[in-house]
Amino acid sequence: MCGFPGLRAEDNTGDMSEHAKLLRRHRAVMPDWLALNYESPIEIVGGKGSRVTDAEGNGYLDFFTGILTNMIGYDVPEVREAVERQLATGVVHTSTLYLLRGQIELAEKIVRLAGIPDAKVFFTNSGTEANETALLLAAAARRSDQVLAMRQSYHGRSFGAVGVTGLRTWKNLPYSPLNVHFLHGADRHLPQFAGLSDADYIKVCVEDLRHVLATATGGDVAALIAEPIQGVGGFTMAPDGLFAAYQEVLSEYGAYFISDEVQTGWGRTGDSFFGISAHGVVPDMMTFAKGLANGFAVGGVVARRELVDGLNANGISTFGGNPIAMAAANATLDYVLDHDLQANAAKQGAVIIGGLREAAKDLAVVRDVRGKGLMFAVELADPGSGEPSPPLADALMEETRRRGLLVGKGGLYGNVIRMAPPLTLTDAEAREGLGILVDSLRTVNEAAIA
Repeated sequence: MCGFPGLRAEDNTGDMSEHAKLLRRHRAVMPDWLALNYESPIEIVGGKGSRVTDAEGNGYLDFFTGILTNMIGYDVPEVREAVERQLATGVVHTSTLYLLRGQIELAEKIVRLAGIPDAKVFFTNSGTEANETALLLAAAARRSDQVLAMRQSYHGRSFGAVGVTGLRTWKNLPYSPLNVHFLHGADRHLPQFAGLSDADYIKVCVEDLRHVLATATGGDVAALIAEPIQGVGGFTMAPDGLFAAYQEVLSEYGAYFISDEVQTGWGRTGDSFFGISAHGVVPDMMTFAKGLANGFAVGGVVARRELVDGLNANGISTFGGNPIAMAAANATLDYVLDHDLQANAAKQGAVIIGGLREAAKDLAVVRDVRGKGLMFAVELADPGSGEPSPPLADALMEETRRRGLLVGKGGLYGNVIRMAPPLTLTDAEAREGLGILVDSLRTVNEAAIA
């Protein structure tokens, strides 16, 4: 009998639980560097609204939403029905070689919302690919490989995106296809910036930008790419107005400004529909992904017409603008706008962030509470030394999970718990999540100072 190696091998798992068997299978065939949350990773098998259920029947309030991707929660009828209608046509895929009505309709909405004059949209499959596209547009327009990026930033896992990522823990190579220089702007924890007001910090950062341009570049910089709030960096952020000051300098050199809105777009920050608007500036390009299709794969870039049309080689996107993803994205964006979820993000975020800051006054392990809208974080530090403490962040994740709340982790040192609940979060769910967080922080704090 002809056989295939390994397909009929003996299980050898004995009395292991189904959960343990699945984890063993994962480790056998998935990369070692593919991170799993929690000491005992969970399999999510059900979801409704802001809640999910794991394979063992445990329920959780989800404050991380698939890394900010299930933006309006789980099993939303409007999104599900839109996808089902498209599936019923029998057309799951055609490619961008054909007209795609849903793609055109979504692009029209995004152009209206973006505020970029005379803009066009190109759809991709992810935020990584969106950022690669924006970098390509800028480099082609400027005929330059020189790019500015922010320290502590994260822009994706591909070659170019890693090159503009300012976190060593996410960089596998010491070289890049781009000539990249990193700027200050979200690193006020450094001693040289201690005690500076927002205005003084912005002034110092702008002078550093001018120095970098004068000393480390050839002058023909293609672009600056920046996140209004740094996602993987632990929700660190520049003071409002910094990027307007940066763009003023960049315009003197003809360089473009790319706002990476993969995590900050669609009203999540509460005070604006796109994160960059808080800086009082309109970028040349914005990239987006994650929450737009509420779990379906979508990304893209919206940019000035001359940038999008400026490529002189052929281009298509096999899966970008896919009919299923477009159906989900149109329904999701309509839902966000129809229910004014930006206002809800501002309301619920104020409750949670305010409650965390009040509780933190009595918690020695909390170095900082920060965020905007439904995008907030708690930074943990050793109560004795004041140094960043990844183990305390791990402990807090386990405590919140034990109490029925899912959160995420990030930060330059891996010591930040970051959270982004669905924009549909209710008053009761906000209070419930806050209560779990405060109780968990108190438990971690007591253990740390014991």
